[in-house]
Amino acid sequence: MNIKKHIPNLITLLNLASGLLAIIAIFKGYYDEAFIFVCLGIFFDFWDGFLARKFNVAGPLGVQLDSLADMVTCGVVPGLMMFVLFQNIQEDSTSVYYLTEEYFYMGFVPYLGFLITLASCYRLANFNIDTRQTDSFIGLPTPANALVIMSIPMIQYANDFEGLTTVLYNPYVLLFITILSSYILNAEIPLFSLKIKEFTWAKYKMQILFLIGSLLSFFILGFVAIPLIIISYVLVSVISNKMIAKA
Repeated sequence: MNIKKHIPNLITLLNLASGLLAIIAIFKGYYDEAFIFVCLGIFFDFWDGFLARKFNVAGPLGVQLDSLADMVTCGVVPGLMMFVLFQNIQEDSTSVYYLTEEYFYMGFVPYLGFLITLASCYRLANFNIDTRQTDSFIGLPTPANALVIMSIPMIQYANDFEGLTTVLYNPYVLLFITILSSYILNAEIPLFSLKIKEFTWAKYKMQILFLIGSLLSFFILGFVAIPLIIISYVLVSVISNKMIAKA
């Protein structure tokens, strides 16, 4: 029995388990735990592919498992998180934002958060059949998008930047983030891959420097750094692509 071939799939299932625990944490109102479980799932998502390539056991089963696990951890969880964020505003600030059914049937607004889940599903399915995305991405990867969404309640409760916290309690801002998130997941924007297939400086210099810079930004700015890192990721990719095209 070749145990090695089962190790990557087991790690993928740990990704799925992390997503399930994140869902439970959201229902209980433990958003910090949900954030940690999503980060843990993304950690497992990195290592399952790396070990599959390292052990030379990559196969169609692993590809399907990976997408199904990501669908939960990076698709269902952020959609549910946005639903809950809308719902919390609906319960606490009805008189300000008129979100209940009494005001032009606006009670459906929280359900718009699941646009993120639908867009993530489409992105994951398209990724599996898009031959252009073997060494890079087209559109924002679901893990990066999930981190942005899951950072919102962390920014709100940390309240390190009061003005930003106030902005993120506005349902119209959250709706804009939801629509932008759903769009950029499937936008025709080439982005460099953050998955390092082998630890070589020459080949993955940009990825390594970006990851180091991201960690430093997080330690300095806290959770506010996460959306800034993702914005930087898109901008660096766009600039890099233009420089390559000119060369």
